[in-house]
Amino acid sequence: MKLFTSLCLSISMAFTSYAQERVVVALSNPAASASDLVELDYAQVAASLGKGTFKIINAANGKEIAYQLIFEGNKVPVKILLGTPVAARSKISITFVKGTPAPVNKKTFGRYVPERKDDFAWENDRVAFRMYGKALEATPKENAYGVDVWNKRTEKLIVNSWYKRGNYHKDEGEGLDYYHVGYTLGAGGIAPYKKDSIWFPKNYTSSKVLDSGPLRTTFELSYDAWQVDGVTINVTKTISLDAGAQLSKMQIRFTDSVPVAIGIIKRNEPGTMLLEEAEGVMGYWEPVHGKDGTTGVGCVILNPVKEMAVAKGHLLAVSATDKNNTVTYYTGAAWDKAGRITNAGQWFRYLQEQSERLKDPVKISFTR
Repeated sequence: MKLFTSLCLSISMAFTSYAQERVVVALSNPAASASDLVELDYAQVAASLGKGTFKIINAANGKEIAYQLIFEGNKVPVKILLGTPVAARSKISITFVKGTPAPVNKKTFGRYVPERKDDFAWENDRVAFRMYGKALEATPKENAYGVDVWNKRTEKLIVNSWYKRGNYHKDEGEGLDYYHVGYTLGAGGIAPYKKDSIWFPKNYTSSKVLDSGPLRTTFELSYDAWQVDGVTINVTKTISLDAGAQLSKMQIRFTDSVPVAIGIIKRNEPGTMLLEEAEGVMGYWEPVHGKDGTTGVGCVILNPVKEMAVAKGHLLAVSATDKNNTVTYYTGAAWDKAGRITNAGQWFRYLQEQSERLKDPVKISFTR
């Protein structure tokens, strides 16, 4: 009996030692299109692998997979973001092993821009965006409320260089900002919607970066309270953008339950629209903007959509906060001159594929 107990203990210790040296994970994509980057639970990996640095290896080809530890403002990681898509209706196996990972090229970035009246700008290797801060309210001719788009045709990060040069409304080979926002929701902004009216907040008052690249940038914007049909409302917006994505994730937390409108400003000239209430997909391929080309804007909304309509100078998706007073959706843009998405059909299909993947994400199983 003593020998049997010692043998069992030795086997257990050997298995524990092996498990701490490597963790094997299977990733299965059920969707009809390739996945975006994949998230894993950090605690689950750390519980098996132990503390310390690690590398991730693609079992099929032996190549190292880039990754980023996601903190979401915490002191310890909460997720691991894998820099590998998974092909449509396919599986891959990855192995976590102890060791020092290779450096990862920075493909996302975001920062507070005090030198331009409190802007907050963020970007990846595809597109760039900004939202407006309190200082801009002192210049009514420039002031704006919604989400702004900067069209890029370079994979380089350009926010710092464009602000430095000042005139980013002219294309000097990398792209430009020609998107007009004004006193609208712009490219997928959100506001309470009551009595057939959009109750705009003013511009954000404080910001905090929660994660900063290389594969994801996440930040939080806070706003002053304002009156919505006689009720005092406040909102906090947590926004993230992944490498290779056209859309930013928007997690909007209100202090009260409220109906909301997510909107895309509509131009006066004819464009092409997609309004799929049941799927929560809203898309707009704008009219051509002279020699600057054409911008596509779109939203994928995870909360149930009550209705979509063209109203108040926007394409509007009317929804409501969930039990946590939160609305979660994705919004973003594409530019035909970037060469990846060049017409309305391609843009609308991109949005529909994003919706499908969000509803049926990559399945993760720890096999060892």
